[in-house]
Amino acid sequence: MARNLGPVCRLCRREGLKLFLKGERCYTDKCAIERRNYPPGAHGQARTRFSEFSIRLREKQKVKRIYRMLEKQFAGYFDNAERMPGITGENLLVLLERRLDNVVYRLGFASSIAQARQLVRHGHIEVDGKPVTIPSALVNLNQVVSIAEKSRQKKAIVEAIELSQRRGLPAWISLERDQFRGSLKALPARSELTMPISEKLIVEHYSR
Repeated sequence: MARNLGPVCRLCRREGLKLFLKGERCYTDKCAIERRNYPPGAHGQARTRFSEFSIRLREKQKVKRIYRMLEKQFAGYFDNAERMPGITGENLLVLLERRLDNVVYRLGFASSIAQARQLVRHGHIEVDGKPVTIPSALVNLNQVVSIAEKSRQKKAIVEAIELSQRRGLPAWISLERDQFRGSLKALPARSELTMPISEKLIVEHYSR
């Protein structure tokens, strides 16, 4: 499966905000946004004029990078969201939030979505008591996502759980930290998704 293996701090600098792609580092003064809050490259500090197309493109790129996805997969989610009843942009965000790697991250079992994806791939995550190794699997309401018993003392997981207490827990997530398990108790409402995302621009980008 194709992956973006480049330096992720450049992605935050390109979008001009913290995307929280590096786990604990994003909460320290080592964060690239704290040190160099301008786009990467030789012309990063130059004044830039944005066209209507580039504004919509940047919004789409930002959301792709938040959820660590490539274009083909992201476009597939948009197509699915468009076929669902309701508002396309909100449907898209809900689908992305239901991805297993994202739910593992939201539960605090990983310090970043990239680490959550690795935990899923390596068989450390179970859904309703059964191992699931597909990061893009969609989690349904009340399905129990847990850490496999053999993996609960892994250093990376223990450190991620400690970090998550600083990050907080979304309102639509139910967590039993002592049991290393949690679930989606509701689908997230748009008002509960706090990242600065304008999904309307993404819809306009794909509808052009």
